[in-house]
Amino acid sequence: MKILFLALLMLLPLDANAGDLPPDSVLQTGGTFTDQDGTAFRLASRQGKAQIVAMFYTSCQYICPLIIDSAKGVEHALSESERGGLRVLLISLDAERDSPAVLRAVSRERHLDTARWTLAHTDADGVRNTAAVLGIRYRQLEGGDFNHTSAMILLDRSGRIVARTENLGPVPDPDFLAAVKRTLAQP
Repeated sequence: MKILFLALLMLLPLDANAGDLPPDSVLQTGGTFTDQDGTAFRLASRQGKAQIVAMFYTSCQYICPLIIDSAKGVEHALSESERGGLRVLLISLDAERDSPAVLRAVSRERHLDTARWTLAHTDADGVRNTAAVLGIRYRQLEGGDFNHTSAMILLDRSGRIVARTENLGPVPDPDFLAAVKRTLAQP
């Protein structure tokens, strides 16, 4: 699996500014993202904090709200100091409709702390590249909805994948939560 991941990373555009990241870092994936406040960023700029990453889209009425609830559940299971060391990055699959204004509205509606939570969008190529690196399969349906893998991925401070769960719900997957706590405890 790790060899496949490294091979995939070699095929995708890499961020030229990510020179100090390990070769298996997801944060090396190139492309520009825009957050809910309209601020452009590169994934490489997110190094230094452990983070949960997931892909979603804001018009979803089913599983995507559960992805948000699941990440909130992990946060609530952490101590205040642990929460301070964790970031959550939700990347939209819907490059056409999920503008910064739409992402900001969802952030406010769901009471997400934007000091720790980032809702982001990118262009269609960025969605495709990021999904490939994260192992997220998706396809857009005729009405604009998406079928997609519903997963949360834990990245360490350097952007390496530490854990993954597809067990979603407000009560955290115990193995995933344990991995989050272990990752946060590392210097």
